[in-house]
Amino acid sequence: MTEDFLQFIWKYGLFDRDGMITDTGETVQVLGMGEHNTDAGPDFLNARIKIGNTTWAGNVELHLRSSDWVNHRHHTDRAYDNVVLHVVYLRDHVVKRSSGEIVHTAALHLDDNLYENYSELLSRRDWLPCRDKILRVDPFLFDLWLNSLVVERLQQKADYISGLLDQYKNNWEEAFYVGLARSFGFGLNAAPFELMARSVPLLHLSRNRNDPFRVEAILMGQAGFLEEAKLFSGYYEALRTEYLYLRKKYGLKSIEKHLWKFLRLRPVNFPTVRIAQFASLLAGAEGLFSRVLECDEIGKLHRIFDVRASSFWDDHYTFEAASPVKVKNLGTEAFQIVVINAVVPFLFVYGQRTGGEEYKERALEWLNQLPPEQNRVVTRWSLAGIKPVSAFYSQGMLQMANSYCSRKRCLACSVGTSIITGKK
Repeated sequence: MTEDFLQFIWKYGLFDRDGMITDTGETVQVLGMGEHNTDAGPDFLNARIKIGNTTWAGNVELHLRSSDWVNHRHHTDRAYDNVVLHVVYLRDHVVKRSSGEIVHTAALHLDDNLYENYSELLSRRDWLPCRDKILRVDPFLFDLWLNSLVVERLQQKADYISGLLDQYKNNWEEAFYVGLARSFGFGLNAAPFELMARSVPLLHLSRNRNDPFRVEAILMGQAGFLEEAKLFSGYYEALRTEYLYLRKKYGLKSIEKHLWKFLRLRPVNFPTVRIAQFASLLAGAEGLFSRVLECDEIGKLHRIFDVRASSFWDDHYTFEAASPVKVKNLGTEAFQIVVINAVVPFLFVYGQRTGGEEYKERALEWLNQLPPEQNRVVTRWSLAGIKPVSAFYSQGMLQMANSYCSRKRCLACSVGTSIITGKK
């Protein structure tokens, strides 16, 4: 038995409400379970409990044993003085408030099958503990749960975006530039891409927007790729010469080249190629976030991001060696990843902050219009018999896998609670 499980039982009222009696022999009637408190303090706030003939409004604390009240030092903590009922699995101690007054304590009687169902899920070593049961869960419930997970995932990204907006004094263009750069790192190089963007203000790039070569020189230099006084190609030397001039002019300091990852990446995803594409995008679009906001359909958005790296990269993936000719466009799959990881979250947060519901709706609609991502987590879901039909659903599945399944948070998952309680 765990304390988390007791909180789950109390939260959903999965106990014998007629059999609760305090350690002083008074009957307990639960009129309102209260609000689950995930911060410091009692477990449930603003509950309504009738003990004997008296109705109390206050907080509820749950423990495995009564003595845990003392073990957790609640008897000296005035934050627990307004606990009207102490709920336990086993009674082994009389507990008191900091004033010395006795706290009403009652044992919780529950169906042992519930804990057996929960224990079975916890014992599974599969990444999806409910793999053999999930297909029997009500599809409508599963769909509702995925919808809430998409919003939860967007809200987590909103916290990151809010941090950027705070740092850049609500400059949406600057914040979007940094967030967009991170998305161009496609996971493995997300951090160095963001560091590169933070190292050079958007203003410096905007001032050189009419000269794509200069924009690329600044970004390649800030990424640390132009530090070596070594002739790889005439293009490299030209970029380096231009960068050294601009670095001195703007007082820039580059990030370390060793931060970038190349190993196990497809050449088209090499950071050098992605930086060149990012430079092309910035050079070709003034007020990029404003242009994104003006897009009322995803086709228009696609035209903004339909960019290619400069011609040098047609037969190069790095500065060091030539390669077979292949124009380095930002492909459809890359565009979709950028939209999912940067455009949609920024659009959603913009709608939240401005009260523009149409932007939030557009963000969710674009997720529905995009195909599901192709990654290891989505593949695992497909092998379990659940295949997403759009990026909206694959985003929900990513959130469920990473924030619930892998951490065995079955008690906080609608699918898990359905299986534990037997309500399929």
